Amino acid sequence: MRLSLRQKAIAICDEKIAKKGETVGLSFYAFFANKNDDPELLMEAAEWWIKTHELDHFVKAVKILSLIKSGL
Repeated sequence: MRLSLRQKAIAICDEKIAKKGETVGLSFYAFFANKNDDPELLMEAAEWWIKTHELDHFVKAVKILSLIKSGL
């Protein structure tokens, strides 16, 4: 996952955890606006989420944060 997407995902996970607590779940769509303005980046996130880590649709933000920060 490219650095800009990692940084954005970390910021969104941090924000969601701060607002809703450590049990909040999200999907990779949380990292994007409600429109498909960057399909290449969306597919990169989807591949990281689905193919690389075989994650369910909704996953705890703390787990996503941990995976991203560990470099996986």
